[in-house]
Amino acid sequence: MLKDTNFPFLQPVYRQLLDAIDMGIHVINKEGVSVIYNQKMSEIEDMDKDEVLRKKIMDIFLFNNEDESRLLQALNKGADLKNAKQSYFNFKGQEITTINDTFPLVDGDNIIGAVEVAKDITKLEQLTRENSREKKDARFTFDQIIGNSQSLKAVIENAKHATKTSSSVLVYGETGTGKELFTQSIHNGSERVSRPFISQNCAALPDSLIEGILFGSVKGAFTGAIGHIGLFEQADGGTLMLDEINSLSASLQAKLLRAIQEKTIRRIGDTKDRSIDVRIIATVNEDPLISIEKNHLRQDLYYRLSVVSILVPPLRQRKEDIPVLIEHFIDKYNQRFQLRVPGMSEEVLHLFLEHDWPGNVRELEHMVEGAMNLIHFDEEIDYSHLPMHMRTKFHSLEKPSPEPEKENTSPSHTAITGTLQENMDRVEKDLLERTLRHHRGNVTKAAKDLGLSRQSLQYRLKKFLLVAREV
Repeated sequence: MLKDTNFPFLQPVYRQLLDAIDMGIHVINKEGVSVIYNQKMSEIEDMDKDEVLRKKIMDIFLFNNEDESRLLQALNKGADLKNAKQSYFNFKGQEITTINDTFPLVDGDNIIGAVEVAKDITKLEQLTRENSREKKDARFTFDQIIGNSQSLKAVIENAKHATKTSSSVLVYGETGTGKELFTQSIHNGSERVSRPFISQNCAALPDSLIEGILFGSVKGAFTGAIGHIGLFEQADGGTLMLDEINSLSASLQAKLLRAIQEKTIRRIGDTKDRSIDVRIIATVNEDPLISIEKNHLRQDLYYRLSVVSILVPPLRQRKEDIPVLIEHFIDKYNQRFQLRVPGMSEEVLHLFLEHDWPGNVRELEHMVEGAMNLIHFDEEIDYSHLPMHMRTKFHSLEKPSPEPEKENTSPSHTAITGTLQENMDRVEKDLLERTLRHHRGNVTKAAKDLGLSRQSLQYRLKKFLLVAREV
């Protein structure tokens, strides 16, 4: 048995142990005064220990009466509450949501205090609320997709064919290319137009939360769970757009595949399947075959989703669309900002046409919007209106006079024209052609020689319109 002399040593040990625990702990004495308040609880409620310790509960939190406090219920009535969800406000007016175990501290027959052990779910609660607000109607149609390039027109025509069926669609392309415009346009052009269109970004939420959001749950399925229907059921008869589907875990992708194949879902904690009629349109922000190679996307889910595949080209591959996009965005922000900007200077347009736009159409729109925040009522956009980081990139409008070309027939000094990406594409296409010729069109041998999978090589052959034997 420990002697009294050990207590001075044990007190700091207890404090350190309490602060190391990843659960909030709050203890009050029989007068309702806080005597223990660990570090985790301080983080959950965003209050310093000095703001809580040695103070009464009713002086700390914005309760209307003592019955609203679980700690005071335990102290005054002996209430023993397990896995109870609670939302309340601290004295700073911040809303906090926790799952608590609250119980009285008893010495013989007397209640001498109460303790609360809390798990913070404030952020999960906020994310759930935000998700419920994210559901929206499809606003875009094909005639609102801006661009005159042949590559974009071909994609639009391909997407229009997808409106005639209810097959799954996979839309892929770099971030900012406008993939959601195509998903909404497909829904609005289909016979499901009068039914729900629900959009969910799969990368925005953790797997533990998004599974319940997609499939729903029954009351008591997990701590704090209330019965609710998921997005699949909410989109019944309509379209469910799943953005960045490659961000989901492999196990959740398997459940998604089952739902698509069997046209049924099972809520978390439930024992019965529910029939659904939902069209899935998924998006990924990289080549899906690369996602498969990186184990970001299940191969079987890819085949199920890619009944119709739509590749939205990056802006650098359709630069002829830049002038018409600029005109569209200037008109948009003229109306929004009550301006009369007539257009863009030739010098800045030239710079925009030279830029590679890694952020694609979204980056271009933000550039125009940023410039119009710095502009006067009716002047055109010029170099001085560009954001500083773009001015640094472009350096100056002054272009050096072209030097006379020196004659040099050496292969190592061949003049190089075009962007970096265009030159890389030429090199890649040349290598593919030479490797295929070497193996007489044999895809399997060529893929092995290039260190690629057959799927990856076939994707690249399709990209460059090359023909090979399927071996």
